[in-house]
Amino acid sequence: MAQFFSIHPDNPQARLIDQAVEILRRGGLIVYPTDSAYALGCHIGDKMALDRIRALRQLDKHHNFTLMCRDLSELATYARVTNADFRLLKSHTPGPYTFILNATSEVPRRLMHPKRRTIGMRVPNNAIALALMERLGEPLMSSSLILPGDSLPLTDPYDIRDLLEHQVELVIDGGFCGLEPTTVVDLTEEVPKVTRVGCGAVDEFQ
Repeated sequence: MAQFFSIHPDNPQARLIDQAVEILRRGGLIVYPTDSAYALGCHIGDKMALDRIRALRQLDKHHNFTLMCRDLSELATYARVTNADFRLLKSHTPGPYTFILNATSEVPRRLMHPKRRTIGMRVPNNAIALALMERLGEPLMSSSLILPGDSLPLTDPYDIRDLLEHQVELVIDGGFCGLEPTTVVDLTEEVPKVTRVGCGAVDEFQ
């Protein structure tokens, strides 16, 4: 049975953040809010939790997972970032964007795209997500909470608890999240390419 924490969206309670991080460190799978939609999260080094996300969402081995980072400094540890990339990232983070970048050796191989050695990276503009990563001290391995057969993410934490109470260890109620996933921008080529239009504006990339 999943635990259910109601955490203040602007001033997250430190006690509840600490408890959520302990669940992550013990291999738990959590549902948490971001600035786009609710997401599934687990510890970056936990293969079993990653496999559970694949099973829950019915994902194949080619699915790109996302590393949620606290800031650009942390992001640059896990991805190769050029000066041009950094300027673009700085103007769009934190925010509802996922950037596809070439991974460094710090990224576990199972998290990369199997052929391209790329990884999705993002810095969310959400106080709860940032507090979790700050306390954890490293990125969160993450995936949008879109269930099989659905085209949009789940938005109501009480509905999420009812649907997933036996499949995750924790659901964080951080209020209503949006219906759209992030906008995805591929930065692995010379010219940035939008590969999914979501809630982040794309005018600058056109």
